[in-house]
Amino acid sequence: MPTTALALLNQPSSDAPPHTEELPPFALVDPADPHVRVLDLGVTRGDGVFETISVGSGHPQALEAHLRRFARSAAALELPAPDEQAWNAAVRAAAAAIDPVPEAYVKTILTRGVEGDGRPTGWAYAAPAEDFTAARRDGIRVVLLDRGYRHDVAQTSPWLLQGAKSLSYAVNRAVVREAKRRGADDVVFVSSDGYLLEGSTSNLLLRVGDTLITPGTNLGILPGTTQGDLFAFAAERGLGTDYALLHADDLMAADAAWLVSSVRHAAPIREVDGTPRAIDADFTSALNAFLVARTE
Repeated sequence: MPTTALALLNQPSSDAPPHTEELPPFALVDPADPHVRVLDLGVTRGDGVFETISVGSGHPQALEAHLRRFARSAAALELPAPDEQAWNAAVRAAAAAIDPVPEAYVKTILTRGVEGDGRPTGWAYAAPAEDFTAARRDGIRVVLLDRGYRHDVAQTSPWLLQGAKSLSYAVNRAVVREAKRRGADDVVFVSSDGYLLEGSTSNLLLRVGDTLITPGTNLGILPGTTQGDLFAFAAERGLGTDYALLHADDLMAADAAWLVSSVRHAAPIREVDGTPRAIDADFTSALNAFLVARTE
């Protein structure tokens, strides 16, 4: 079996024509071959959306939640609605086509296609995940960086597409480079009026006593699929959950804090702007064991 796999969508949306009539909705193709046209708007303008779905022991995890968020992001960009059935099958086929590994991922990408063509481009790419053992065990260092928007930007300026998982990821990569220049591993964004938001590719999760808390979903941040699963973990164990407006002081005062995401899972925060903070190794292990063991 190959190390990587690519499912190319023939008809990413039932609202648009297929690329080739009378062919199935998707096909597994060689990832090394050329498949995207140089004039595709996803390439030339970052005009598209994506999801990254973790795969544990061959099982795509939180797939339905990812596909719902995929559709919400597409709607925010006024892209043709993804055909959920076709994408579900493509993700599962790509995940099943690679060499069995404990942890992998599938990235789904939907672009507007070539300008004026009317047919979106879509694919699902599967590959082994990076080894995040050290980040999960030892924790990560973060810096707080101003995102430059107020916490209510999603309400005041919806055209900025905050909360949509678009291909325009240059800022998300730039802030990680800035974090590394400051001797850190990642970033926690802060609104211009002082509220905690999210990581560069992750959600912020705090434990305060017996309650897991995350910034509210109305703050122009991406609703987290992993964070949602960890709220389900909390409910199973009789812990409380909450969405709240949080400040930097809340991050330092919390009993424990993590950046959580689909592939890295729960990475405990051990340092904020150069100041050490305690991590809860046992609780972190429980969180990650729950995430790795998911079968859906």
